[in-house]
Amino acid sequence: MTVSSTDPVLDVPAELDVIGRFSEARVVCLGDIMLDRYVYGSVDRISPEAPIPVIAVEREAAMLGGVGNVARNVAALGGAASLLATIGDDEPGREVVRLISQEDRIDPDLITDMGRATTVKTRFIAGSQQLLRADQEVALPLSKESVDGIVEAARAEMEGAGAIVLSDYAKGCLSDNVLQAIIGAARAMGLPVIVDPKSTDFSRYSGATLIKPNLKELALATGMPCETDAEVMDAAHEALQHANADAILVTRSQAGMTLVTRGKDGLEAAHFPAQALEVFDVSGAGDTVLATLGLAIASGADLVQAASIANATAGLVVAKVGTAVVYPNELTRALHTADVTKADQKVCSVSEASDVTARWRAQGQSIGFTNGCFDLIHPGHLSLLRQARAECDRLVVGLNSDSSVKALKGETRPLQGEMARALVLASLEDVDMVIIFSDETPVELIKALKPDVLVKGADYTVETVVGADIVQAAGGRVVLAELVPDESTTRTIERLKA
Repeated sequence: MTVSSTDPVLDVPAELDVIGRFSEARVVCLGDIMLDRYVYGSVDRISPEAPIPVIAVEREAAMLGGVGNVARNVAALGGAASLLATIGDDEPGREVVRLISQEDRIDPDLITDMGRATTVKTRFIAGSQQLLRADQEVALPLSKESVDGIVEAARAEMEGAGAIVLSDYAKGCLSDNVLQAIIGAARAMGLPVIVDPKSTDFSRYSGATLIKPNLKELALATGMPCETDAEVMDAAHEALQHANADAILVTRSQAGMTLVTRGKDGLEAAHFPAQALEVFDVSGAGDTVLATLGLAIASGADLVQAASIANATAGLVVAKVGTAVVYPNELTRALHTADVTKADQKVCSVSEASDVTARWRAQGQSIGFTNGCFDLIHPGHLSLLRQARAECDRLVVGLNSDSSVKALKGETRPLQGEMARALVLASLEDVDMVIIFSDETPVELIKALKPDVLVKGADYTVETVVGADIVQAAGGRVVLAELVPDESTTRTIERLKA
């Protein structure tokens, strides 16, 4: 097995373009529906009858759960959802119908199965703490009439849709024959299929585009440990083989998400760190992720983009209480914040840089290095960085500190402080790391990093490039980048004064 692992590059403009197309997309949501009830109150005493808290009920609420919550999330994000599910001929089923009628962008096609009860999950919450969950459910197979009806409805709804998501809560809606019929029809139409599995037999989802298990589900399905990154990738490889799927996205709670896909040269893995600052309630988070994946893919995103956007929505929804949803403006703000955070994380100390570059090298990636004051970014700087990045897999930029800039350029420089300059550099796609150094030259930094490629402007010669001898002695090379005529910080300042 060959597995290549990369850190996905955050491409906020591209992801914002995908979000901008959400309103044009329609997702078919099929699976087990349920009614989520919430009982909110306060606890200030223990029962005299048993060592349990007594909740003083203050209010109650009901929301769509299961695939209903998936559809609700699709609608909240601006997409259109075709909701297909079965309900019982009972009061909870009628409440599900009432709740759906309050949603503007959900088009339901619900089948009443007379032999089943609608699943109800009741959660008791004090403050932001869930105390107890009580389930009322019957996980029975659908009647033949219900199976025929839901397959026929799904085939009709898939026409013109951008994706279909299957929400399997193991309540009987997604039986083997339903799954085979739906996935087969979707693949024949060229429609992506995204599955949230509950079965430990992933072969039931054979032919799916993407399967989204959590760590426990992946471990149970494969019988393999899933603690480390390597173990998760090994288990994902086993699951992909068993499921005959194109990709697996493993949700790993506080460890983020890992996407494993089939590439030309073997498996490719991308890891997405968790973005939640605070976690209040994880109930329904999987539904939010499933909805986002389906809507993003339906809006033209590739799997890496869809996973990145879904990771952002997961970070938002777990900070809310109850079966919550995420809205487009929240998601847009989160991506902008993540972009700034990503830039901030690129600014490293020398010791941090040594650890990171060692990891890059372990992944077979080459390290490039260039340096400068970068006081006011101009086209000449951008050209240098672009040329430098083309010579390596990862580009590290050594940035002169404020004190060293003053020593080199005079007391009036720099115009911007070192952190401002570092963050501007770090926000550029061509730059993978920024290190601020205070010496007059970066020779000590070059000795510490041992870059494979050293890049400077063509106004230097190889002999006059600081650190050239160190890099060449270690088997590296020196590249002189072409200059952009009449572009420099000094000329920029002169033009501003004119």
